[in-house]
Amino acid sequence: MTQLDLRKKLSILADAAKYDASCASSGTAKRSSEGGRGIGSTEGMGICHAYTPDGRCVSLLKILLTNFCIYDCAYCINRASSNVVRARFNVDEVVQLTLNFYKRNYIEGLFLSSGIIRSGDYTMEQLVLVAKTLRLDHDFRGYIHLKLIPEADPKLVEEAGLYADRLSANIELPRDAALKRLAPQKDVGVIKKAMGQVRLGMEAARPGKRDRLKPPRFAPAGQSTQLIVGADGAPDTEIMDRSAALYGGYGLRRVYYSAFSPIPDSSSVLPLSRPPLLREHRLYQADWLMRFYGFSPREIGEGATDGMLDLAIDPKLAWALNRREQFPVNVNTADRERLLRVPGLGVKSVNRILSVRRWRTLRLEDIGRLCRGIDKVRPFITTLDWTPGGLTDAPDLRVRIAPDPKPVQLSLF
Repeated sequence: MTQLDLRKKLSILADAAKYDASCASSGTAKRSSEGGRGIGSTEGMGICHAYTPDGRCVSLLKILLTNFCIYDCAYCINRASSNVVRARFNVDEVVQLTLNFYKRNYIEGLFLSSGIIRSGDYTMEQLVLVAKTLRLDHDFRGYIHLKLIPEADPKLVEEAGLYADRLSANIELPRDAALKRLAPQKDVGVIKKAMGQVRLGMEAARPGKRDRLKPPRFAPAGQSTQLIVGADGAPDTEIMDRSAALYGGYGLRRVYYSAFSPIPDSSSVLPLSRPPLLREHRLYQADWLMRFYGFSPREIGEGATDGMLDLAIDPKLAWALNRREQFPVNVNTADRERLLRVPGLGVKSVNRILSVRRWRTLRLEDIGRLCRGIDKVRPFITTLDWTPGGLTDAPDLRVRIAPDPKPVQLSLF
């Protein structure tokens, strides 16, 4: 294999992997090669992080083992009937690419997925062999994220969790019926079964207080999944309900959202145009509210029109404008849960407020120093020297806080 051939493969298979949003390198165990042992690290400085225009971190070597696939999912660029250039790495090529890129300080680890070749078992064996070779033969201590093949033997899923930091199996579509229609070879029940196995593996790997020996590590960075937005007609409220169920049922670390992007020679059952990328952004904001701010999907969706989140303002502000009777909030006496629901106050800002108010009574200027900006916060709080009066209930409050901007379509790639 010449270097030119390897570069061509890398170009094809890195480009083919860009549609999978569910990769990140957070939350894993800390490992380092300091002291001359092993290669790589999951922490520290010196890793080159690159970001796409819409904010996704691409600090991992993100590739497919191959874009050949025996499945014919209508929404996938690499489907069996797609007229794309095909390529395939062997295990040693992926291992050497990972090590060489890491030694050059280009990446912090590997995100490896694949099209289905021969069978689910064979494909999963190849993915696991890459991780196993890196860990055992090269003592690689960097980050590894493997994409699960849900149809594979449970023993292969178990082995994958022993060598990978994170595992993921994409649900893909919010509606089960849509997955059956657009990806007839996939079975949502099989996908959920694999995700359930990963959750059980992670729970078994948590040492108990009385355990003398730690159980073997298993996917210490957890598992994630991806939902495609705008391919099956599901509204935002339905997507949020699906995400909440996935978080609760499978202990997911993250649900990623990927705006549907039309592909060449696409099926007539797919939309002709992509949804606004701002919609994807609003879903991420809603996801954040569910995970860190105590909001339920029903609360976030209260102000939705036909199940769709407002694109002009963020979901938290939309909820507050719909629930004005709960404001203003006294920042000197309110509990943490109420403060987290104030537009403009994030988790860090609330923690600072709770810390500072133990020693002094807060004024409006104090809040301005403790959060990023005071304009959005002011109508929803009271301080020692400030009450919003009728501002909280002003009919034009939305326009004052967030005048409708001229819509701009963001670029995905």
